[in-house]
Amino acid sequence: MTTPTQSTPTTNPASGKSRTAPGNATDRAVKRRRVLDILDAAGRDSLLLTSNTALTWYLDGSRVHISLAGDPIAALLVDRSGDHLVTFNNEAGRIAAEELPEGVSLDTVPWHGQLNAVAAGLAVDGDPLVEAAVATELRAARQQLLPAESARYAELSADAAAAMTDVLSGATPETTEFQLVSELAARIVAGGAEPLVLLCNGAGRSDFRHPLATHSPIGRRAMAVVCARRNGLVANVTRWVAFDAGTPLELDAEARIAAVEADIFRATVPGAKLNDVFTDIKAAYARHGFGDDQWTLHHQGGPAGYAGRDPRVTAEVTDTIVLNQPFTWNPSGPGVKIEDTVQLTESGLRVLTVDDRWPTTDVDGRRRPLTLRP
Repeated sequence: MTTPTQSTPTTNPASGKSRTAPGNATDRAVKRRRVLDILDAAGRDSLLLTSNTALTWYLDGSRVHISLAGDPIAALLVDRSGDHLVTFNNEAGRIAAEELPEGVSLDTVPWHGQLNAVAAGLAVDGDPLVEAAVATELRAARQQLLPAESARYAELSADAAAAMTDVLSGATPETTEFQLVSELAARIVAGGAEPLVLLCNGAGRSDFRHPLATHSPIGRRAMAVVCARRNGLVANVTRWVAFDAGTPLELDAEARIAAVEADIFRATVPGAKLNDVFTDIKAAYARHGFGDDQWTLHHQGGPAGYAGRDPRVTAEVTDTIVLNQPFTWNPSGPGVKIEDTVQLTESGLRVLTVDDRWPTTDVDGRRRPLTLRP
């Protein structure tokens, strides 16, 4: 058995001006109250947060990763006395200077130490609740974005949409899939975000729903997908580009998949259960000529925010939709897909991944993207 390494307290020398994470104090106070409500309901006094999704949400946008594929380099104990972040000694300087919100204590553990065990050991009884025990409750706490979060999300989403317009407007049939996604990645990173997902399929690979890029030229038409993360929030967007007028079958399929999406949007209302929306999704595919089994060939999306999907909707997910909750639905069919990040507001669904330069058409009273034809 490994003995947890004793942590060493570290202070935060940074002024507010040097922080890179947003750390809105008002929003953070609401989030802390939501977590304390979870503790009250469970009859417990502390909760250990260890996932990137939970940490970036609770810390209000702090970056707690190094490798995009690795585990977070911090863990957080929330208890009745306050918030206690633990990180490795080689990460503490940056965390303290740039990512640590006011009012959060910082402890360190050697880079080779047991991060989560040390954080858990800060609990009075050494046995805090773990995320898995209250996964549904934490997801509910993240559902309703607060004002500062909503503003950051809208800005990120617009940046992602603009990157799509910039890159696809300059593409040619000779552009390779790797060239296209590398240009997308450059624009996302230049905007201070992390490209979590980059997909592209040219004309010869349109059957693939999750097409990792290749060195093949895109040819007469292509799909591009970006999932970009900034301050913990993830914006998702899919766009198509074509260099001809499109075949009648393609144009018909594009119109029908937009109609499927419109049905999903109409079902996305406060108080609806996600499993009921999933039932509506399956019916929409059949209603618009895609067949009864189309939903089985790719996931359909779901709530968004601090995870790409939080969670993917299925018949087993019974979460209740609330106002100010973000979503990314992504219905798809053979050779077609439509995907934007939206937020449910008091005036209805607001599309966040918008660039006014992109061609659109009216679908059920909402502007929806067409295929770009440069």
